[in-house]
Amino acid sequence: MRQTKFRYMSPGDKLFTILVYVVLSAVLVVILYPLIYVVSASFSDPQAVISGEVVLFPVRPTLRGYAAVFQNGKILTGFANSFFYLIAGTAINLVMTMLCAYPLSRKEFTARGKISLFFVFTMYFSGGMVPSYILVNKLHLLNTRWAMLIPMAMSTYNMIICRTYIVNSIPDELYEASQIDGCTPFKYMIRIVVPLCKPILAVLTLYYGVSHWNDYFNAMLYLHDDRLQPLTIVMKEILIMGKVDMTKVTDASAVSKLQGMSELLKYSTIVVACLPVMLLYPMIQKHLVKGVMVGSVKG
Repeated sequence: MRQTKFRYMSPGDKLFTILVYVVLSAVLVVILYPLIYVVSASFSDPQAVISGEVVLFPVRPTLRGYAAVFQNGKILTGFANSFFYLIAGTAINLVMTMLCAYPLSRKEFTARGKISLFFVFTMYFSGGMVPSYILVNKLHLLNTRWAMLIPMAMSTYNMIICRTYIVNSIPDELYEASQIDGCTPFKYMIRIVVPLCKPILAVLTLYYGVSHWNDYFNAMLYLHDDRLQPLTIVMKEILIMGKVDMTKVTDASAVSKLQGMSELLKYSTIVVACLPVMLLYPMIQKHLVKGVMVGSVKG
């Protein structure tokens, strides 16, 4: 079918189509090659990594890098903490976003425009790092798990996307029909609005989940107990521990081995940290395009 359409195109259209495919192919290579290289390097021999032998596929495959990563006793604690912040934080985010977006989507709520301005204001102006730290400290959240959940309970940008989706995708006739059947506004939100918002909720799950999983700055700022540190902080410590101090090594062969192991450790930690997010994306991919387009382009 595509070949038939291409056959009947004008020369200018054919040239444009070919140019588009060439540009997209080049962009794909630029984006995909570094990812493939990191994965291949994480499975390759340390000496092959530092000597530049790894180009596309693993050279002398080995799992030494991953074994070195998981030998650290803090790695499992970091994984458990990151999963907790991911699951609990995303759940709180979705609940708070929905509870805020739904009232602001109702036309009978006359103050919705003015209240929305207060939310939008926070997107451009904030107190900054020091006032935020003081607030978290005064609330006695410092060095607790709540410090990773409460201050980031909702994103204004994501709330606006969710509100726009509700306004443009759910007709008002459903609300009127539910009122006739004796449905309260809260039941209407739970039983009708939330199921119809699955595409946008899937998108927000990805947005919030990736944000929690990659959160580094807030953990470094608010958490000091090793038992509460997420994976990002643990990975940083592993990478620092994996650095080689050349002034303390006199044997050239030992230097080469340590350098190779350090590089292998770096690539292995990158893959370990990215794997959960890479597994999350395919599960919600079918909702992603629909939710983003309907929630952000219209209205």
